[in-house]
Amino acid sequence: MRKFLVVLDDTRECLNAMRFAAMRAAHTGGGVTILSIIPPDEFNHWIGVGDIMREETRERIQAHYEVFAKWMRDKQDVDPELVIREGEAVPEILAHVREDEEIGVLVLGAGSGKGGPGPLVTQLTRSAGELPIPFTIVPGDMSKDRLEAIT
Repeated sequence: MRKFLVVLDDTRECLNAMRFAAMRAAHTGGGVTILSIIPPDEFNHWIGVGDIMREETRERIQAHYEVFAKWMRDKQDVDPELVIREGEAVPEILAHVREDEEIGVLVLGAGSGKGGPGPLVTQLTRSAGELPIPFTIVPGDMSKDRLEAIT
């Protein structure tokens, strides 16, 4: 089975990437892996405090994931899996793609406006030659109707 890998973060454009991945998976009989990456510098506190913060972050990620997972199950009949990794975003994405041979496409949402497509899209575009799979960049401002039409 081919799986679409989509990155869960706090950006607005993440929503369209999730929609695209779920719709493509539904139309092609594939699956969806949702990857969330916790930056390493987020827990540079005393060990006890860092552990509590790490657990709270994982709980927040799980709650965020459940919103997307429910929509994917209810509307697209796709049951996604959640993977949480800790580290720098691009190396962790590359590592996960290499470790999971069922991943067939990486799906990223691109921001619009003055900020450009976003740091993740910018960095991964530079590393595109290292990816063993293609990746799809979904415009953050694309309408739901347009997404449905192209998937």
